[in-house]
Amino acid sequence: MIIVAFEKEGERISRIFASSRYPSEHRGNVFFDSQITPNVSFDNEMPMKLECLHAVVAFRPSHILLSRDILGGKPIYYDSIGISSFKKSLKNPIEVLPGEVVKLDYSGSVLEKRRFRFQEIFCKEEVAVEEAEERILKALEGYRFKNACIAFSGGVDSALLASIYDLPLVAVTASREEERWLIEASKKVSREIEILKVDESKLLNVLGKVAEIIEDQSPLQLSIAIPLHFVFEFAKELGFSEIVLGQGADELFGGYKRYESLGREDLEKALIQDLEKIGDKNLVRDAKLSYASEIKLILPYLNWDVLRVAVSIPVDLKVAELEGKKVRKYFLRKFAEKFLPREIAWREKKAIQYSTGVAKILEKWFSRTTRDLGF
Repeated sequence: MIIVAFEKEGERISRIFASSRYPSEHRGNVFFDSQITPNVSFDNEMPMKLECLHAVVAFRPSHILLSRDILGGKPIYYDSIGISSFKKSLKNPIEVLPGEVVKLDYSGSVLEKRRFRFQEIFCKEEVAVEEAEERILKALEGYRFKNACIAFSGGVDSALLASIYDLPLVAVTASREEERWLIEASKKVSREIEILKVDESKLLNVLGKVAEIIEDQSPLQLSIAIPLHFVFEFAKELGFSEIVLGQGADELFGGYKRYESLGREDLEKALIQDLEKIGDKNLVRDAKLSYASEIKLILPYLNWDVLRVAVSIPVDLKVAELEGKKVRKYFLRKFAEKFLPREIAWREKKAIQYSTGVAKILEKWFSRTTRDLGF
């Protein structure tokens, strides 16, 4: 989390109070949340130098630079009184858009903006299946962890990461059926797992708190955010400072149910559009939850090297038709077969809000509340 407050004399900033809270960091006059220490400048090469999810605030002698990654994975906002990872810290927050670099002067006014688009950074290339698998594996294996665990769902996304990284697993669920599968699946990948069981009372107790953290009250976002909040807090209680998530695999490899009904051209467009929107739809929520829990979020599938390969894989290898049936994430499942039991590699995906039982509990609660209010 990054917080910068401006103290002004007239229109001029006279003092700056800047701080970061884990997992954000600072080096000298640069405050950031990213995998690498950024070297920020306002030139055409800047986004290429920061090839990772990031939010950066850099103080220079004549100006302040703000930068956000092309996927919008890390939130950053500003106004005339400061800069923050949360809108609630500011009076009139303006969002730094995905792929945007903003230059402010020391009155807090915008001097210049530049925005880079997804297609400028991630261009398609010719890549054979074997080469794609090799490059993805190399990129995934390149991660180094200090004190990490994996948020485990028992599906192909998290199980593949569990097979590559020798890390303990954590999970949260309100479903007995899912709990049984989590125990079975963790044994199949030869990893230890800790499971936190929650119920309706616990879920509803954190509803307001989670809505405040993610700065969103929509039922869909809350149904995803609540189990993530619990798993982040649970991991922190167990002594971990980093947590690995399988976020991004659905957008990269064709995991959503709606992809099945799309033709090749429409599927191609939908996959790119979903990647371009992944920040607003998913990553900002997750980043804010990680800031609140003070745990570092690691998303291996959204490594820039994985992204470059994944966008080049033909869409008919992502959503394939086999014996008259559409198979989502076909490429990833075939790849995962080399590391996982077939039962896990080909297991049908269930979104976290449904597999954990959270969506059902919240749906009943929202329905009951609406009825009690007379709507």
